[in-house]
Formats: sequence, C-alpha cells, structure tokens
Amino acid sequence: MASLSRETLRSRLRCYYTLTKPEVNLLILMTTSAGYYLAARGPVRIIGLINTLIGTLLVASGTATLNQWMERAWDAQMRRTASRPLPSGRLSSLEALIFGILLSVAGGLYLLLAVNGLSALLAVSTLLSYLLIYTPLKRKTPLCTMLGAFPGAMPTLIGWAGASAHISGEAWFLFAILFLWQFPHFLAIALMYRDDYSRAGYRMLPAFDEDARFTRAEILGFAVILVIVTMLPIGERVNWWYSAGMGMSGAFLLYHAGKLLRSASTRMASRLLHASVLYLPVVLGIMVAGKR
Repeated sequence: MASLSRETLRSRLRCYYTLTKPEVNLLILMTTSAGYYLAARGPVRIIGLINTLIGTLLVASGTATLNQWMERAWDAQMRRTASRPLPSGRLSSLEALIFGILLSVAGGLYLLLAVNGLSALLAVSTLLSYLLIYTPLKRKTPLCTMLGAFPGAMPTLIGWAGASAHISGEAWFLFAILFLWQFPHFLAIALMYRDDYSRAGYRMLPAFDEDARFTRAEILGFAVILVIVTMLPIGERVNWWYSAGMGMSGAFLLYHAGKLLRSASTRMASRLLHASVLYLPVVLGIMVAGKR
C-alpha cells in the first residue's frame, strides 16, 4: 500500500511538472540569462542572476499551466496534446488552476522582492498578454503568431531589467532577434501539425494558403530579416569573428528555410524546426562571447 501511494505521488508530481512545459522553460531561461549577462556592467552578480531566473521560471511555469487550463477542451481534440495531464484526466482543472495561479503570483512577488520592480512588471505583463491576447486569438486569426511573438520575446527584457533595472536600445536589439526568430520556429510547427490544429479549431495558418506556399515564403522572409538583424553593428562587439559566426549561423538557418520553400513536406518543416532550435543558442552564444 505504501509503495502504491509513493507511486501515485510520483505520478501526480510528474503531471504537475509536465504542466509547466519544462522544454519551453529551458529556452526561456537561456534567453533570460543572455539578457542578464549582456546588460551587466562589470562582473556578473551570480545571486542576482539566480534570483532573476527563479522568478522568471515561476512566472513562465504559471503561464504554461494556466494556458493549458484555458485550452484543455481543445487539447483533448489534438493527437499531439491529448495525453497532457488535463485532457487525459490525470489532474483536475481546479488543481491546474490553483497551481498556475500560485506559481504566477509567487514568481511576480519573487521578482519584485528579490530583483526589482521593472523585472516583475515585465514578467506579469508577459503572462497577461500571453493568456489574454495570444491564447484566445489562436482560434480567431493567423495573426496570433505575430501578436504572440511579443510576449515570447519578453524574457530577454526581463533578464536585461534584472541586471540593470532599465531597458536600453541594445536590449531592444536582443528583443528583436528573439521576436523574429519565433516566426520560422512556430510557423514550422504550424505546418507540421496543420491538420491537428484545424481539428481543434485553431487558426494558426491562413485559410487561403492551402498549399502552404504563402507560409513557406513568409518563413524564408522572416529568416532573411532575422539574419540581417543579427549582422547589424550594434554596440562595440562587432569584429571579424563575430560577423563570421553570425554569417555562418545565418547561412545554416537560411539553407533549411530555402529547402522548406521548395517542399511543403512535414519532414522539411521538422528539419527547419530543429535547425531553429540549434540556431538560437549559437547566436546568443556569439553575442555573449563578443561582450566587452
């Protein structure tokens, strides 16, 4: 009986952990860390960085949980999400709602008390815009990707504010990189799961684009703009190896975007998705390494 109880407890804890979307949180922590490091003047305050990451992680986990609570009925209609804790019935909607609220409130208060007011304000704004704007618009308009890219890029500003308590022009440059990166990344996902999204009533892609030609061209266009932006001479970090690194990284992303342009296959969309996941940490790493 005790063994069964422990197994039940572990199972429930795994469900709560799954609600926080840990794979997404890893990306959020990475971009928050980059923002913090690039904003720091002098040696990085490790305690400040850790506090910023803890608060951001709590808010991000709360946002992910509340998002799944809001979309639980539609998640049950999609193969890729039907096994999540809420649509599968492993957790109740009330449990998820309470868990999400507690995480969100704890994260906002933690940033306010342990970091600064600006980082807390940005984190709470991210949560509200994601849940109240992006989430409902997914079922109304394909423009949801553009509107969702704003809260999606906010962790860079949260990290920057955590280190400096203000937002500079260079912070917006970092924000722009993450904002643009989301289009190739998330539109590739939309192509991969187009039928699944359609089954649940999500309008992630325009209805007129039946052959996905417009979306594939859109992906390439945003990828080109993204690569150009990374090559801009912002700050004092640009030198030959910085430009070479950004150029090679950009060529890698554009190669896969170009391959997708020529073929609407799910395999090509998947390859671009994985290429974008590799591309972003490399670009952030080059920026971090080039800091003076």
